[in-house]
Amino acid sequence: MAAHSDNPADPFKKALAEATKVMADDPELTVTYSVDPSGLSGETMRLPQVSRRMTRDEVLLARGTADSLAMHRKYHDDATHARYAPPGDMARDLYEAMEVARCEAMGARDMPGTAGNIDAKIGNDALRKGYDQITKTSEAPLATAAGYLVRHLATGRTLPRGAQNVMDLWRGFIEAEAGKTLGDVNELLHDQAAFSRLARQVIKDLGYGDQLGEDPDADDNQDDQAEDSPQDDQDPDSTGQDSDDDQDADADPERSQDDTTDQAEAQVSLDDLAEQDMGEDAEMPEGEAPLEPSAPPPHSDADPLYKVFRTEFDEEIAAEELADPAELERLRAYLDQQLEPLKGAVSRLANKLQRRLQAQQNRSWEFDREEGILDAGRLARVVANPTTPLSFKVEKDMEFRDTMVTLLLDNSGSMRGRPISIAAICADVLARTLERCNVKVEILGFTTRAWKGGQSREAWLNDGRPQQPGRLNDLRHIVYKSADAPWRRARPNLGLMMKEGLLKENIDGEALEWAHRRMLARREQRKILMVISDGAPVDDSTLSVNPANYLEKHLRDVIAMVQKRKIVELLAIGIGHDVTRYYDRAVTITDVEQLAGAMTEQLAALFDNDPRARARVMGMRKAG
Repeated sequence: MAAHSDNPADPFKKALAEATKVMADDPELTVTYSVDPSGLSGETMRLPQVSRRMTRDEVLLARGTADSLAMHRKYHDDATHARYAPPGDMARDLYEAMEVARCEAMGARDMPGTAGNIDAKIGNDALRKGYDQITKTSEAPLATAAGYLVRHLATGRTLPRGAQNVMDLWRGFIEAEAGKTLGDVNELLHDQAAFSRLARQVIKDLGYGDQLGEDPDADDNQDDQAEDSPQDDQDPDSTGQDSDDDQDADADPERSQDDTTDQAEAQVSLDDLAEQDMGEDAEMPEGEAPLEPSAPPPHSDADPLYKVFRTEFDEEIAAEELADPAELERLRAYLDQQLEPLKGAVSRLANKLQRRLQAQQNRSWEFDREEGILDAGRLARVVANPTTPLSFKVEKDMEFRDTMVTLLLDNSGSMRGRPISIAAICADVLARTLERCNVKVEILGFTTRAWKGGQSREAWLNDGRPQQPGRLNDLRHIVYKSADAPWRRARPNLGLMMKEGLLKENIDGEALEWAHRRMLARREQRKILMVISDGAPVDDSTLSVNPANYLEKHLRDVIAMVQKRKIVELLAIGIGHDVTRYYDRAVTITDVEQLAGAMTEQLAALFDNDPRARARVMGMRKAG
């Protein structure tokens, strides 16, 4: 993600990134800040976004997340973890939670400055998930409680309020069943293999031994017995002592102790950070040797041949980062002014859409009840045998299948004026209506950071203008509303689309793939991705040095991939242009007034599960 020289948060973000590399003992680590879920992926670490306002909560969350992930990077070995990982769902959750707790506890022991930061991160997560409101064990995740307890036993630290509540609800049960096993936690923290065996025993103690699968040490024991006599004198370490020694060497707590303790506070100067980073041993642990260098992953899952010249200038950013709250409110008020003449029509559309969606709920009957509606279909039994009691039935409402909808909005320059207003109004109506129906909604936007290629093109020119460089502009992907954010909180963000200078080029294929990846990370059963666009992808910088159909071909490839996988349902709304040449399921809107007319039926039909009804309505898509 490219840094803004005028962003007051940039020095902090750079300092935190450098400190994190030092703590993780990995100078090659790439640290990014994203609105996506935090985590480690290969050599890339994603941290929570820090706004230009740099609120205390944002800073603490970023530092705590960075410290937690750095400790995992430093003390965790993937090969050992995979060796002992159980196959069952609950067993795996317990195993993962305890390993995270082990790494964080090791950090608290070797670098005390990380403990308070990680507490802040744990507290933020616990409050966000409502752990402080839980009163029954049935509502509290056992795996999470087990992880909290391991960390508490290993560090002696009191947990933040919400986390403490979850741990306390399960602590009696866990200690009654596995207290003896957990007594060895402190002695085994430094040895991941031994700790993994302890975690498996805890899982067995808690009643999930049937999910552990085969004992990973069984084969080793058989080999040791078979080779014990001839190898006794020659190979005294055949019991696996070498492996344990390697683990100890990899997780040597004394290595760079003074430097890493200072870095845990993430408050050193950039000069100090640079000096310490240069002095770090950059060798990878032996446990990660199988991960030998390989070709970088393709830029696109849909087309491995799709090329991107530079990605470091790309940006994924929350809408709040691109304007201050006062400006967002002003821009939202401007959008509301355009909505005012259509207020009645838009309200009718929202109500009609809501009725249509609720009417699609599946209803069923529960029979042989003692009260309810008389079951006329079973009256014949009563007539034949008057002693047979009357049978009643009760109508049962089935909730919507767990559904999420992502609205992906084209924020290109060609949308300026009336089209972008229509897109914003569509997003407003659909988001409000779907939220009333308990459907999760995410609103995303895509454009570029610059006209004419931006920093990517400058780098291309400096590199001697290599032939066919691929995509040659700096992406800007905007999160207007995340799926879990309430509409009332995200409402002002849609006004950002009215901001002068925001709308530039559009590279639809990569934006669609980005939105698709975000949806795959969600747990909802049904996922609907709706693209609101005005036509083909256009980026003059890219198309001037690549084939003329380069971006359009990639868009078609991404659409084909999404439709082939069938995990996400893909729909489209064309603003002023027919987009059916790209999307099979699409409607076209040429003016806002159409929202209250025939388009009501078409938009509602996009969510219709009956393919015949959907096809009948979608046949009207070119009308108007």
